[in-house]
Amino acid sequence: MSNPGVAELPLVQDEIAACCPPVTSAELSETDAVRMAAMFKALGDPVRLRLFSKVASHAGGEACVCDIQDVGVSQPTVSHHLKKLREAGLLSSERRGTWVYYRVEPQVLAAMSLLLGGSAS
Repeated sequence: MSNPGVAELPLVQDEIAACCPPVTSAELSETDAVRMAAMFKALGDPVRLRLFSKVASHAGGEACVCDIQDVGVSQPTVSHHLKKLREAGLLSSERRGTWVYYRVEPQVLAAMSLLLGGSAS
């Protein structure tokens, strides 16, 4: 169930990469806070965090849904969670025949790392 008070906007990858100075160096603008909150909100569910981790750590940088769906929930629930991760701009996907392959957007990891005070590389 989503919170009607929080807008969940699809994120444009170029906007994510350019987003947000580290929280220790400057206040976030309202726009940047909304963008980043959508990403962190998507990762706030343990199943989504596990799926994100499985994709991020998979050999070759991408994973077939058939290789990552063993997270203790039904296949339709896995699809729902992957959709939420895509909508938040954390994953991209590509259908190849019967299967869908997922990839973590590298700009997203860099933006989240910078926001939390880390370095981009």
